[in-house]
Amino acid sequence: MVRDGYYYGMAFLAAAVLVGWFAKPGWALIPALLALFFLWFFRDPERAVPATNGTIVSPADGKVTDVSIVAGSGKTWTRISIFLSVFDVHVNRSPIAGVVHEVRYQRGKFLNAMDRASAEQNEQNIVYVEGDGQTVIFKQIAGLLARRIVFNPKVGDRLERGQRVGLIKFGSRVDVLFDSAAALQVKIGDRVRGGASVLAYVVSKGELTGAVSYSSVEKEAR
Repeated sequence: MVRDGYYYGMAFLAAAVLVGWFAKPGWALIPALLALFFLWFFRDPERAVPATNGTIVSPADGKVTDVSIVAGSGKTWTRISIFLSVFDVHVNRSPIAGVVHEVRYQRGKFLNAMDRASAEQNEQNIVYVEGDGQTVIFKQIAGLLARRIVFNPKVGDRLERGQRVGLIKFGSRVDVLFDSAAALQVKIGDRVRGGASVLAYVVSKGELTGAVSYSSVEKEAR
């Protein structure tokens, strides 16, 4: 379980005890149920991470809501959007093994994560990871309910494929951007699991030699 689960869970359990002690015991049911919800919400299950080189795994649990091709910097890229509901595991994982090249935090709105505009306008954390002869960019995007994005690694840190890197609290979205030459393994409507579900296999290594600005790629694609 993520540490935050204990904070929220214990706080509401304490509230339930106080409410039950000083008021009617039945009123303690609400904070007790909230305590159970937060203990469940911040669960952090183990995952079997694929070991094949060139594998791009999902950085989050959720539903694939968009698969599209964008162009920029003379290349074409595949972008996959994954929506996380409050019922999904919210721990995020690295999509590839590699080094954190850049981390860029962007303040913004808290639109519904299903809204296409949320990819640009919402509060988000943009991460560039280089490894396996490729660059993968993924965005942790806050949603309507999410109010905090957590990303623990720093620039220069080495990540393993499927390694836990942070989380987005409550409803949110994660976008993944990688070379369009990779062999896509998912489609819109698929359910994926962070660190375990394969999004794509890299077909030709060495084509991605430097990090590309996610915002500039999207701008050129419009």
